[in-house]
Amino acid sequence: MTVVLAATHHDPDGRLYPQMVRVVPTLQQYFDGIAILLTPTSATETQAWLARSEVALHVAPPDAPIGHRHLGRWRRGAVQTALTTFANAEWLLFCDLDRVLHWAEYWPDEFATTLAALPEADLTVLGRTARAFYSHPRAQVLPETIVNEVFARMTGLAWDVMAAARGLSRRAADLIVTASRDDSIGADCTWLLLAQRAGLQLAYRETEGLEFETLDRYQDEVAALGGPQAWLDRFDANLNNWLLRLELAYTVVESCRQQMNE
Repeated sequence: MTVVLAATHHDPDGRLYPQMVRVVPTLQQYFDGIAILLTPTSATETQAWLARSEVALHVAPPDAPIGHRHLGRWRRGAVQTALTTFANAEWLLFCDLDRVLHWAEYWPDEFATTLAALPEADLTVLGRTARAFYSHPRAQVLPETIVNEVFARMTGLAWDVMAAARGLSRRAADLIVTASRDDSIGADCTWLLLAQRAGLQLAYRETEGLEFETLDRYQDEVAALGGPQAWLDRFDANLNNWLLRLELAYTVVESCRQQMNE
């Protein structure tokens, strides 16, 4: 079985640089290839290190739109980069690099088991256990709960669909690259609807490793505030974080509505 990683990466401040340098060599032991689609505004040292490492690095053009509203475009681009680079790839794991770094570092046994199970379906939705889900800020948990509820009502599948990690057969990856037109974060759901409509086999797997990973890059702030909960409380006290996550939830639900009406 040939498995490659398709990942997006955005790190303008270089906060993930130490973890990236530490964990990417470990990731290379799990995969037959790694393809990374990097934002042009990521730190110079990040781009330079990845260019020297044995990964297939594609840096997006300087005018590429960046942000949550364009995540579907970036995620599709990462899958396309992996397919183009690794013609022999039978299976892909799509996952944002910050999440996969955390997963492989802190939950290596689960990570290996998950990869071994990818051939069980064309598209495997990798979700979170209840513990992992509720490790996130409330400003993220509550809007994502709405999305999961809407998706369950639409499909009958009570899955956590917002962790943005997917196992893909080459057939499923080809379908996403050629048929998906969703450039928004709505792709977290519309990829699944597209695969379901095409008659592909879907599966679901809960993970602990997709817990809240953002604290990895803010250990200095966590220490200064007195611990992880204080950092989460500060995050949830900022109304802008709620507004953003509510907007993202609306975008996903609207994308689903449009896909179902096509």
